[in-house]
Amino acid sequence: MNKKLKLAIPKGSLQESTIALFTNAGFEVSSVTRSYYLSIDDPEIEAILIRAQEIPRYVQLGVFDAGISGKDWILENRADVVEIANLCYAKHGLKPVKIVLAVPEKSNIKSVKDLEGKIIATELVNLTKDYLKKHNVQCNVEFSWGATEIKAGYLVDAIVEITETGTTIASHGLRIIDVIMESTPRFFANKDSWKDQWKREKIKKIALLLEGALNASKKVGLKMNVQKKDLEKILKRLPAIKKPTIAKLSARGWFAIETIIDKNEVKNIIPELKKLGASGIVEYSINKLIY
Repeated sequence: MNKKLKLAIPKGSLQESTIALFTNAGFEVSSVTRSYYLSIDDPEIEAILIRAQEIPRYVQLGVFDAGISGKDWILENRADVVEIANLCYAKHGLKPVKIVLAVPEKSNIKSVKDLEGKIIATELVNLTKDYLKKHNVQCNVEFSWGATEIKAGYLVDAIVEITETGTTIASHGLRIIDVIMESTPRFFANKDSWKDQWKREKIKKIALLLEGALNASKKVGLKMNVQKKDLEKILKRLPAIKKPTIAKLSARGWFAIETIIDKNEVKNIIPELKKLGASGIVEYSINKLIY
């Protein structure tokens, strides 16, 4: 019988970005409409879409060997799992999301201490209770089935919610009074699965490729031609992971330089390199970067 690794992929807000990450890591992944089963071009992986909120619990129970979900949901489920990789991406970018405590703009509540005896609505009940306990505040924490933002000021005094930019919070007339934590997706494993040699190696290989794809998403490759007289000043301007690759060209006195730089630097550095004498400048995307 062929060995299989059962993998839980988050359904919902992280679904598209997670599938895109696997694609960049070298896996061909596709989903069938209304199906929770994913097609993946690795016969050793069985991938299923599950809500991120539930994945840590099911991985702990051994229903899945490994999965991806936010650190916040691992804490919320009090899941005893093996964290393999911290994957810093979100629905719309490559930054952590924030778990925030928010109240109506006109509320007299200024800090967590003002919530004594009040009511909070959230999906993250355990995480919120742990936060309140740390601040020695007693209040009622209610589970919210959704549309949490509209409840503040009408049904409850405050909410604890996940936000990427804070825009949705502000658009509902709320203000953030504290950031409880920042959270990123984690790739984690069931403890017994991690003890199995074949599964552990398979999980480690997947983690390496996912991290490589995520690293590459923040970088671009840059290559150019440089005359010998301009070489030193251009090398001083170039950032690199270690050192740029330099090769002699067939044309006398010319060199080819190749390096990897931060994607957000490239728009500034290319005009400078051109001014310093570089020519034939090429920017290109990279799929994986393994440090």
